[in-house]
Amino acid sequence: MLDLVPIAIAIHALAAVVWVGGMFFAYTVLRPSLGKFEPPQRLTLWNDVFERFFVWVWMAVIALPLTGYYLTFEYLGGFGSAGMHVHIMHLTGLVMIALFVFLYFIAYRNYRGAVAAKDWPLAAKNLNTIRQIVGSNTVLGLLTVIVGASGRLWG
Repeated sequence: MLDLVPIAIAIHALAAVVWVGGMFFAYTVLRPSLGKFEPPQRLTLWNDVFERFFVWVWMAVIALPLTGYYLTFEYLGGFGSAGMHVHIMHLTGLVMIALFVFLYFIAYRNYRGAVAAKDWPLAAKNLNTIRQIVGSNTVLGLLTVIVGASGRLWG
């Protein structure tokens, strides 16, 4: 029988890298680089970036809990047997997913509508909301990566 644990670990790690790495890049590299563009160009470009990136985030939002629960129950024997780091990853992952769902269905929907209407002040206001959520999720994601990478060694 095929051992799915290594495959689940690989998918879990790749999904985390794509999501957290994408947010880190967008927040620390892309965002400051776009400051020299005028609002219509900057806001339209962000709309294009989000449209592409959020497809990958949705894949991560599906893959991370599926592989995380699979690994927790099939490999670790359930939450009762799991270390504290697994519980922390579980909590931060759920918070990150909730923040993304809010971002996608509220802030991003409003942002897309404002960009389509060429209402640049409203688009900028919604982009600021998205920026704050992405900033929070980037910090949570980086902390979760640290916990995931080091938690087994906590003793």
